Amino acid sequence: MKKKMVGILAVLMATTVTFSGCGKKDDGKTADGKTKIRFASWDTAEDADAQQTRVDKFNATHDDIEVVLEAYGSEFDTKIAAGMGAGDTPDVMYMWNYPAYAAGLEPLDSYMEKDDYKDNFYETLWDYNSIDGKVYGIPVGFTTHALYYNKDIFAEAGIAEPTNDWTWDDLKKAAKTITEKTGKKGFSFQMKPDPYDYEMYLWSNDTAYCDKEGKLKGNLNSDKAKESFQMFQDMEKEGYAVATEKTGTDEFTSGNTAMFVYGSWSINSFNEAGLNYGVVDIPAFAGASHDSVSILSSSGISMSSTSKNKEAAWEFIKFWTSEEMNIERIGTELPVLKSVVESEGIMESPEYVPFYTMLEQSSGYTPASFIIEDWSELSSNLSLSYERVFNPSTLEDVSTVLDESVAK
Repeated sequence: MKKKMVGILAVLMATTVTFSGCGKKDDGKTADGKTKIRFASWDTAEDADAQQTRVDKFNATHDDIEVVLEAYGSEFDTKIAAGMGAGDTPDVMYMWNYPAYAAGLEPLDSYMEKDDYKDNFYETLWDYNSIDGKVYGIPVGFTTHALYYNKDIFAEAGIAEPTNDWTWDDLKKAAKTITEKTGKKGFSFQMKPDPYDYEMYLWSNDTAYCDKEGKLKGNLNSDKAKESFQMFQDMEKEGYAVATEKTGTDEFTSGNTAMFVYGSWSINSFNEAGLNYGVVDIPAFAGASHDSVSILSSSGISMSSTSKNKEAAWEFIKFWTSEEMNIERIGTELPVLKSVVESEGIMESPEYVPFYTMLEQSSGYTPASFIIEDWSELSSNLSLSYERVFNPSTLEDVSTVLDESVAK
């Protein structure tokens, strides 16, 4: 599998900027002789405070190791890149963009084998924390996508609520009825969707952006791919769906749209707002060879390949991905451990169930971002192409736009 390393390595080799927390090298020891582990996080404010409390818990139970939290916030990628370029990467760090950073990360397979560590995690998560069959990060949190729907709007329209066996034909029929009977939009989707996320609709319709070699032609512009784009555009043209400038959560929260597809991030805010909503699996494409598939937004925790104290770093990684820590983070991320999902009764909350169903049936799919070397550039171009297709002021021909996209 190709690695998207060119752009990031250029930054790594060229950077000369020294950042707080990643520019001063040390010998891996604290003043009192403990093994020092630097832990880089992308969180800020209250989230970072909660992380510090958990780090303190680890330090209190280890006489020989001291973990120092470095909360980089929005500068996370810049500082990690600078640290790798200077040979001064934190020992342990949060991670999501494995194709970009894998060259600076320690493969963790041998560590997991010693601790019989892997089986308690949902199998699909390893697809998103591995490169070329090697594990570079231990899953910490995730979300898939699912279909949210407003129960009150369905009741107002006098039609049955969505079910897990819905197809897109069912959704279109319901969305049209809702629009006609209530004046509200039946469905909303992003006018300029993140190309990383949108690939799940192609997967669900038996195609993808590219093949295993990264070839776009005949994949991104295949008949099946065009069908998925055309379906969304047709709903918009026919007036029972709206293409939103953001995620669709605003329209859903305000009661102006009955359905949209999104991750689990909105559950807490919808509950706090007192919305009468439900969540089901993403509808399947009629005639597809399998159930619907979701992209994953997955975070992991990784070890630097240049760490001087890898065994101590692994000890902290085990702690951070333990059942105890997985339980503590419930509410900010979905648990990744099967034992925690069971012990905490996660599946007894119906709003969470579809995200785990989608997780189970989305195994084995490799995002194009893990295959295509210049994914960053392609993603930017695709985003502009999608806007051409879905912007209500343009609504350009799907076939033409996708054919042009593979020709660039």
